Amino acid sequence: MTSGLDSDHRPHTADVVGPLSNASTKPTYTIPKESLALSKLPMKIVIRSAALTTIMATSWLLRPSLAIMSLLTRSKSAMLDADKNLVINRVLRWTVYDHFCAGINPQEVTETVKEVKKLGYHGVILGYAKEVVLENPSGEQGTANGTTYGPAHYKAVDEWTQGNLDTLEMLGAGDFIALKVTGAGPIALDAMQAGQPVPEPIENAINEICRVARTRGCRVWFDAEQQALQPTLDEWCISMMRKHNRGGEALIFNTIQAYLKGARANAERHIMLAAKEGWTVAVKLVRGAYIENEVRSLIHDTKEDTDRSYNAIADMFLSRRMPEGAQHLAFPDAAFFLATHNAESVEKALETHKKRVLAGQPITTFECAQILGMADELSCKLLQEYEEAMMDPKLRDNFPRIHKAIPWGSVGECLGYLYRRSVENRGAVERTHHMAEAMRKEFRRRILG
Repeated sequence: MTSGLDSDHRPHTADVVGPLSNASTKPTYTIPKESLALSKLPMKIVIRSAALTTIMATSWLLRPSLAIMSLLTRSKSAMLDADKNLVINRVLRWTVYDHFCAGINPQEVTETVKEVKKLGYHGVILGYAKEVVLENPSGEQGTANGTTYGPAHYKAVDEWTQGNLDTLEMLGAGDFIALKVTGAGPIALDAMQAGQPVPEPIENAINEICRVARTRGCRVWFDAEQQALQPTLDEWCISMMRKHNRGGEALIFNTIQAYLKGARANAERHIMLAAKEGWTVAVKLVRGAYIENEVRSLIHDTKEDTDRSYNAIADMFLSRRMPEGAQHLAFPDAAFFLATHNAESVEKALETHKKRVLAGQPITTFECAQILGMADELSCKLLQEYEEAMMDPKLRDNFPRIHKAIPWGSVGECLGYLYRRSVENRGAVERTHHMAEAMRKEFRRRILG
């Protein structure tokens, strides 16, 4: 789904700079820009990334790997339960889990977050991975009307709330918590399917999470759900932004999935409501993660259509351009989060943002993120560009901060997340080939010099 980074890199690992004046003169070597960026990564990450991306970029290896992960994700058998079968658990931890996930307990998560920030990232987006994926994506089985819930259902909400409060304890100022609302169980799920207002227990839980997040200097983003649920979740999130995103503050972010045909209209609606009502609109833009669990007609027909949708929405926020028919309104206070592994989309967004900064025009608060273990060559390149921007007085206070998104939870709880990440890579052969080659080149550079 994404394109590679720089297409003009030569295959060698060092360029000789300057002529040799005599045989005794030692050549001076400079590390290519991509290798310089990747030099931030520990060797263990380089090795694991090289191995995993090589698999993801090789169709005859990727297909059986996806089939196995799909089986483990969907199976109800205790023998195939990643949290009960010790062999499966260890294999998944050694291969994919430790590369993409933060850990199974607070101690592991805290250590992972420290390691990520030590690399230079400005923050993390941490989410508890427990969720629900609907088997019937049409969403016609909503059952909230007249449903009576028992103690077990309310206990599920309490446990979800506590899990997110525990997540906040592992975060620092400037970090994000990613809320997966379906993790709260049937009370939330049924109401979303039925298109109902946010149930009181869920609203109280979210308000408490927001209260604690604000005291810790963190922010909250609502992770996307399937389209059987997302329209209702959009309404819930907008109602929460009306309450919490005031005075220019962006505490709550909603997620918009650009692969949906209705994504641009949804983004425009967010902007217009905020402009009319006077609150801060905050959006995280992704391409989409539920392509195997969605009604296909809702999704753009081609990758190119999705790319255009993504870039157009990003440009609308960063250019502070009101939707057609609403130009009489001033663009609202806004915060925009570019969550993508597509180098071209990042470059377009950065170009738009920098032009406005250098021209002294109003700007939208802008940050970027990639998933831990994926697109590391892009993340490291952005960190390098950030360091360079700090030398420019006009850019240093306005260059986007770079984050890494990380799930945490048991291996079984994270399995659905890991499977969807693998499916995304199946449709991103060009980018994955580039990342695999970049990691192999970095490995050879470190070994051979």
